[in-house]
This record gives sequence, C-alpha cells and structure tokens, in this order.
Amino acid sequence: MTTIADRISIAQSRINQAAQNCSRSPNEIILLAVSKTKPISDIIAAYQAGQRQFGENYVQEGETKINALQADYPDIEWHFIGPLQSNKTKIIAEHFDWIHTLSRDKIAQRLNEQRPSNKPPLNVCIQVNISQEESKSGVNAADVATLALTITSLPHLTLRGLMAIPTATDDVHIQQQEFSQLKQLFDQLKQQYPSVDTLSMGMSGDMDIAIANGSTMVRIGSAIFGQR
Repeated sequence: MTTIADRISIAQSRINQAAQNCSRSPNEIILLAVSKTKPISDIIAAYQAGQRQFGENYVQEGETKINALQADYPDIEWHFIGPLQSNKTKIIAEHFDWIHTLSRDKIAQRLNEQRPSNKPPLNVCIQVNISQEESKSGVNAADVATLALTITSLPHLTLRGLMAIPTATDDVHIQQQEFSQLKQLFDQLKQQYPSVDTLSMGMSGDMDIAIANGSTMVRIGSAIFGQR
C-alpha cells in the first residue's frame, strides 16, 4: 500500500520531470498539498515527509486545522485556495499566510484592515477567470491591472501573483491557450511589481502543461491524500 510519503515523492518526481522537459529548474516550482476534507493526521504524515505548504478550501475547516497544528508545526505555510465570502475574511486575515482567490477590491480592503499588525503582510494571488466561464470566480484578464494597483496600495497585503482554474477539458490546445494567456498576464505584472513571483496554476491532470507555461506552484490533492 502506498503511503502519503510515497505519493508526495511521486508527485515531486512528476514535477521534476515536467520541469526538465521544458528546461526549467525543479526548484522554481512549489508543490502545494491540497488537504481540504482530510484529517489532521494526514497533514502530519505529509509534514513528516517534508511537505510544508498546505492548501485549504473551506475557511472554518482551515481555521480548525491551523489552530490544532500551529504550536507543534509553526513552519507550516497555510494557503487559502477556496471561494471567499466577505463575512469570512477575518478568519483568513488572522490565520492564513496566503490567499489565492482574491478577485474584488472590497475583499482586499477588508483583508488589509483585518490582518493583525503582529503578522507579516498576507500574501495575495489574484484569481483570474481565464476560461471566462460564468460559473467561475475570478477577474477578467482586462481587470487584473486595476485590482493589482489596489492590492499594492494596501500595507498589510503583498501581491505575489496570479492563480487560475482553467477549463475542465482534456483538449490540450485549450489548456495550452489558457495557460499561455495567464503567463503573459503574469509576465506583465512581474515587470511592474517586484514582489510578484508566483503563478499558481496546474493540478494533477494538467500539471505538465502548466509547468511548461511557467507555473511556479502546482496544487495537488487526491494524488497525495487519496480520493475524497
């Protein structure tokens, strides 16, 4: 039976191979372990295998896990990667290190106001609706620059980059097109803001194409923790 440690090793090997295939250094790409709905014991097992970055989709579940683990595992880096309601911003501002799903000025301002002064600025990725699907969150590509300007004006937030969930398809051409568009947006943002260094895109099914198009962080859940 494969363990969580085995599956982390396999995922890291996939990242390394995908990076080599496009002449990139594997060190440029961070594995974000998506631990939503999984027990704390699984997070500890992943931690013991060397994993430090964990992604949570649900605010209160994430808060519970952070509170349970922060004393013994203070070097875990917690990323909020789920949809965000304005009435839950305080929990994220007070507990998480990163948010990947920011898409509104109002939310940025709330997070900034609610971030405790004894914590470093909250790391922020703007979520882009790169597939332009009505059912998906995120800003349109044309609105990225305006939201970036707001975020960079707020002292308790640090703009780190972009995140997107592309069209759910096996069509490599569509995947390539969307990832390439996001990379262009990322490069433009990077030229303007020195803090920008993170392109959060790619999951188990499209990791290779995402990495070939410049992803610096891939979000892997079931391939590490098993099916939900």
